[in-house]
Amino acid sequence: MKNTIAERILDFLKGFPPFNALNHEQLFAIASEVKVLYLEKDTFLFKQNEDLHDSFYVVKDGAIGVFRGDKLVDECDEGDIFGLRALIRKDHYLLDAKAIEESIVYSISSKLLEDIIINNKKANQFIIASFATNTRNPYSNEDKGTLFANVAILKPEASTFTEVQSVNYSKNPIVCNINTTIKEASLIMSQNKVGSIIITENKLPIGIITDKDLRNKVATGLHPISEQVETIMSKPVLTFPENISVAEAQIAMLTYDISHLCITTDGTSNSDLIGILSEHDIIVIHGNNPSVLIKEIKRATSAESLKYIREKAQNLLKGYLKQSMPISFISKIISAINDAITKRVIDLSIAESSKAPPVSFAWLAIGSQGRKEQLLFTDQDNALVYEDSIEESKTKTYFLKLAQSVNDKLAIVGFELCPANMMASNPKWCLSVSDWKSQFTNWITHPDEDKLMLCNIFFDYNLVYGNQNLVSQMSDSIFQAIDNYSIFLNFMGRNVLKNPPPLSFFRNFLVEDSGEHKDQFDIKLRAIMPLVDAARVLILSHNVKEFNSTIARYQKLVELEPQNKDLYESCIYAFRILLRFRTKQGLKNKDSGRYIDVKNLSKSNKLKLKGCFKPIKDIQELLSIRYKLSQML
Repeated sequence: MKNTIAERILDFLKGFPPFNALNHEQLFAIASEVKVLYLEKDTFLFKQNEDLHDSFYVVKDGAIGVFRGDKLVDECDEGDIFGLRALIRKDHYLLDAKAIEESIVYSISSKLLEDIIINNKKANQFIIASFATNTRNPYSNEDKGTLFANVAILKPEASTFTEVQSVNYSKNPIVCNINTTIKEASLIMSQNKVGSIIITENKLPIGIITDKDLRNKVATGLHPISEQVETIMSKPVLTFPENISVAEAQIAMLTYDISHLCITTDGTSNSDLIGILSEHDIIVIHGNNPSVLIKEIKRATSAESLKYIREKAQNLLKGYLKQSMPISFISKIISAINDAITKRVIDLSIAESSKAPPVSFAWLAIGSQGRKEQLLFTDQDNALVYEDSIEESKTKTYFLKLAQSVNDKLAIVGFELCPANMMASNPKWCLSVSDWKSQFTNWITHPDEDKLMLCNIFFDYNLVYGNQNLVSQMSDSIFQAIDNYSIFLNFMGRNVLKNPPPLSFFRNFLVEDSGEHKDQFDIKLRAIMPLVDAARVLILSHNVKEFNSTIARYQKLVELEPQNKDLYESCIYAFRILLRFRTKQGLKNKDSGRYIDVKNLSKSNKLKLKGCFKPIKDIQELLSIRYKLSQML
């Protein structure tokens, strides 16, 4: 006869981890042994120092509070398990478990634990992660590495990621010496049917000539074929080690706008040339390659055509997420595409104006795009800096008009206009380099809430187009001002603590209490930004300028503060999980992914988020102690 009660229990358990990792036979074996307990409010299930029960428990309905003395340390609701840790430890209970409302609890025999649950790898990882998120110190030797145990993306199988595999490069690069003439080099390329030739000296690569050089520099008549190759070769060459991954090669080609990479023994230009990697090699590996999109972007003649290309990049993003590619690689690829679109939009806008810029300038991405962490279509955040001019009024008028054209075109592509007007077309964010330096100094030496908010946005800038020297001058002025007014970092640190993470329990996610997103969890404000802001303050305190992305900042902090290595690495893991989580939510709901309906999250996903909250809390405590913020709050 069919065991109806066991079937009902099975139907309930299969919806929650770790039971959802078991097969039907295993789950039915457990369900058949379950005892159903009814607990009135304030009834204890077990007490501290009580002898061990032969069961662990799952909440069916209601809520069970886990207490240390009078302090509530955890709250378990539908689908949560408790009483397991003592069972595994085979020792008496260290905490009290009490119904904090009328509850129904499933009691599951301990004899099933090891055979069915502990020996199931996926179920075991969930249990380990559950323990780690409740432990006081997840970075201890005992618990290290368990906080994110149920997050498979942090432990990828290399064979599943084509992009992180090493590339197959040509191991017989065609070379010539520096005394070779352009004609001789061209004949060598033609005879070997290759698109490039490396110029070497004592086996070291010192320059490269490609088909593009021959077209642009020789066929145009700029250089006669009788000249030596030195006159047209590109130098110095970019060199990489032979284990460079496909994704790293793609990023290098996109970043430096080149089509060939030299492979050397140790990856530097001071070691022997052993191969050449071309864009064609990458395309052979991948039919759908971001390099192809970049080429389309460069050929685009309108914002409308760029919109079409950016939509294809969105499909690329979906594919990468589906393949569980590392989020840091994904963000670099998408950021490179976004930057290429912006550059093309600027070129089109300058061409339309029919007037060349009166002085040199730089277009800056700020905020998440400046940190290269913008994966979804979000609103624009950008700024413009131009060289000081004796005709300030005319110069500013030109660049404001240019910025308006760029902002409008980016909006057509799909990047909405910023509601807060944080865009280069705003006269406040389109300034000469001297005005920017004065403004930054004012923000740093006279900080208030608004200025600190602006610092958080504008200090994450990244050059997209134009004069690097102007940006370097801005960076120097920021660090000089901070040097002279170091208490500014205390204000920045205090600002980080304004968004405490929801650390306690699943039920207590800090959700919006009103407005359009009432009862939804703001993953950007509550979880991502505290990590971003903390990394910014800490890296500024070390006077390090070169790192803008949150992951790169924490990686640098690991190097600078080895005593905090475990915490900073956990911040990196947490940030990767949160950014991926938000991106998936955004693609699923076709929005920014910022607001999450907690009620519809699975237990497993809630646990992933909970694992991320621990490093957020700990990095905020580090800031609080380092900058003595308790005295300022």
